[in-house]
Amino acid sequence: MTQSTLRLVLGDQLSRNLSALDDLDVNHDTVVMMEVADEGRYVPHHPKKIVFLLSAMRHFAAELEADGVRVTYVRLDSKQSKGSLTDTLKAVIDTGKFDSLVVTEPGEYRVLEMMRGWSEAFGLPVEMRDDTRFFCSKEAFAEWADGRKQLTMEYFYREWRKKTGLLMAGGKPAGNQWNFDKENRKPPKSGMTYRALPDFKRDAITNDVIKLVGAHFDDHFGDIEPFNWAVTSADAERALDHFIEHGLPSFGDYQDAMVTGEPFMFHSVISHYLNAGLLDARAICDRAEAAWRDEKAPINAAEGFVRQILGWREFIRGVYWLKMPDYAQLNALEAGRPLPPSYWGGETKMNCIKEVVRQTRENAYSHHIQRLMVTGNFALLTGIAPQAIHEWYLAVYADAYEWVEMPNTLGMAIFADGGIVGTKPYAASGAYINKMSNFCADCAYNVRKKEGEDACPFNYLYWYFMHEQRERLGGNRRLAFPYRTLAKFDQAKIDQIVADSERFLAQEFADS
Repeated sequence: MTQSTLRLVLGDQLSRNLSALDDLDVNHDTVVMMEVADEGRYVPHHPKKIVFLLSAMRHFAAELEADGVRVTYVRLDSKQSKGSLTDTLKAVIDTGKFDSLVVTEPGEYRVLEMMRGWSEAFGLPVEMRDDTRFFCSKEAFAEWADGRKQLTMEYFYREWRKKTGLLMAGGKPAGNQWNFDKENRKPPKSGMTYRALPDFKRDAITNDVIKLVGAHFDDHFGDIEPFNWAVTSADAERALDHFIEHGLPSFGDYQDAMVTGEPFMFHSVISHYLNAGLLDARAICDRAEAAWRDEKAPINAAEGFVRQILGWREFIRGVYWLKMPDYAQLNALEAGRPLPPSYWGGETKMNCIKEVVRQTRENAYSHHIQRLMVTGNFALLTGIAPQAIHEWYLAVYADAYEWVEMPNTLGMAIFADGGIVGTKPYAASGAYINKMSNFCADCAYNVRKKEGEDACPFNYLYWYFMHEQRERLGGNRRLAFPYRTLAKFDQAKIDQIVADSERFLAQEFADS
């Protein structure tokens, strides 16, 4: 008797080269895809993020069917959708005669825990395959990390440059250096023009999804309209083409810059396509390298972009799977404040927070420096609880999945992991934001003032944080300079810093 295999494709696995589909038999096998309420609500995901994923899922299913693949697709508003992945999948299995279930390992630990109970729950063999869409497997990362006192991304990145051959020249790094980060910190120039993102026309599938999400998730933070994103791999490729031609040449120089009303600037804005499976990581890096070799982009731009994917993205995933599930509970600085109302669009006089949150509400996007040095820096300095800020980032950004978001938040942004990801907290005063943006020009606070009610809160919060965390961070060699400076402050200055900070915290978190 011919066996019939059920093959699961999750919403962030929209790739034809998915391992669960490797040996697909179109004559006997069935692909199952499911829209379930729990996946939209375990944190309050941005409506635009949900629209993107559901529309991309429906388009992917249609492409499979056009190629003769049998697809069972469960829609959110159907009776078959039972709320959870497990219950919905069981309902599908109960309607057919399947000999086994094949899955690709999920990107989130909570889903892995579900899958571990599926064989018993369904009375069916479950084969879980590695996710081969990454450069570095979980096992390879664990082998690299074994015995290292510090998991330094730069060393991981260099090793994988050698393994992949990306941006290499005769065994040496292209341009004779591994990292061009120092060349990628230029502030924005007055009068600069930035690329506009390509606009993809909506079809009936996307319009139906927008109505569905509007009806089911109208209580979530974020704007659905306008929605003009790619929802197919073909259109995602066109988005990549547009970036390589119009964004990459200037990306390196200005990747850390921030400008009011310009959320995208020269950034690729393809991470949500990549993380959902519509784009391939190796192909993206190859395109950036080719642009440099063809003299269409400078080396600092190509290297900086490749480092985000081959370096940070792969390193962060490795840390997540190496350290979970304990990683999720880390709170090295014992932070405990709730999110302030400003993160959900509430009133604040801080223009940088207001601008980044506005961009986030409108686009389900803000670039990495806005996340790290504005909302992340604020969360670090004010002691927002790790779980609260982690769930916010996971909810509001279209590219956020726990494997990539959690280590970036707990490790890079708020140092809750105590130094697993980064060697020091990325704390900064208002001077950094003023240098790298034009946000401060329209702020109610004065970025040049250090104390008093009209001083930039980042200025005194920075020293308040250093003062409050002296016992935990005073021995960090990378913080030696600020702690030497803090040691020179007299008691009156310390008292002023504390008074300004506690007054501000009482005001900003009053309705939390």
